[in-house]
Amino acid sequence: MSRLAESDNVDSVTISSLHDDNHRSFASDNYAGIHPDVLAALAAANGGHQSPYGADEYTRSLRDVVRGQFGDRAEVYPLFNGTGANVVALSALLPRWGAVIAPSSAHINTSEGAAPERLSGIKVIGMSTGDGKLTPSQIEAGADALGDEQLAQPLAVSITQVTELGTLYTAAEIADLSETAHRFGMAVHVDGSRLWNAAAALRQPFREFLTDAGVDIVSLGGTKNGTMSAEAVVVIDPDRAPGAGFLRKSTTQLSSKMRFTSAQLLALFDDDLGLRNAAHANALAARLRAELEKGIDDGSLAGLTLTQKTESNTVFARLPVDIADRIRERVHFYDWDRSVGEVRWMTAWDTTTDDVDRFVDAIRWGFATT
Repeated sequence: MSRLAESDNVDSVTISSLHDDNHRSFASDNYAGIHPDVLAALAAANGGHQSPYGADEYTRSLRDVVRGQFGDRAEVYPLFNGTGANVVALSALLPRWGAVIAPSSAHINTSEGAAPERLSGIKVIGMSTGDGKLTPSQIEAGADALGDEQLAQPLAVSITQVTELGTLYTAAEIADLSETAHRFGMAVHVDGSRLWNAAAALRQPFREFLTDAGVDIVSLGGTKNGTMSAEAVVVIDPDRAPGAGFLRKSTTQLSSKMRFTSAQLLALFDDDLGLRNAAHANALAARLRAELEKGIDDGSLAGLTLTQKTESNTVFARLPVDIADRIRERVHFYDWDRSVGEVRWMTAWDTTTDDVDRFVDAIRWGFATT
């Protein structure tokens, strides 16, 4: 029986064949497998014939669910991956001369192989931040380029919720950003690869911190929260993003057997599975941080500092590189900025308290033996 049975927030299932507990990672929530309920939903969707390209009963049901979550006008476009979702969303918002203002740390700027630029000719205007969060004053500064034909025109703003640094925007902060962007005629996009983690941390429904806060379009992530390969573009304001469906096809993101993507997303909405998965991951990251703070206080982890707030399922820390490498002999994780010894530790829907405690033991061992 898997140690998942010990968690209050994850269903008790036998999944020993899916996991080797000796190789559990704190590198990324992408390392986690598919939630059993999502697997069951895929199996259920596999029966019989369904019309292709989104004309199936699962995608129709997903549209109804999404409208209940995001608003009566919302449209949903299921697709394969997060990069595709961001490219489709931004391409739908921007003309060929358009640019998007985003934090320099944004995934669209650092980690998507220049896909927005290569596929759609979109200029990303990166703004430096200490915590991954854009501010209204940065939007105002970017707006100085408007009307200058020598410059790419900033006609959209993109923020990430949860940010790449694990921090959160409040609903009020998003509303302020949206008001500023709309004042200059800019549309607002949210990269929500970990949107469920944000909802769980804020304890607010999507509508409250997105739709009601003025967001126009969202990349809704599922893969990091228990699905196999299920993402979506949610167009909250269809007037802002005409042609999103055509763009999904022209950017190679239209699935013929879309029912399997939609079935996975429906599983996350069913009985708040996505929210429960995310809340569990967030809670385990909080546990990890609390244990590290104990070690900092008692001196056993002298030289370890925590560099960002832990507001979701991510802990950022700085420690000597040789100690980090020593710890990695037991538990895998990524460097964030090796030049300064900064690392990123992430929990997932299937992380257990035992996993966290073993990882803390490994960190203590690394400090004690290096």
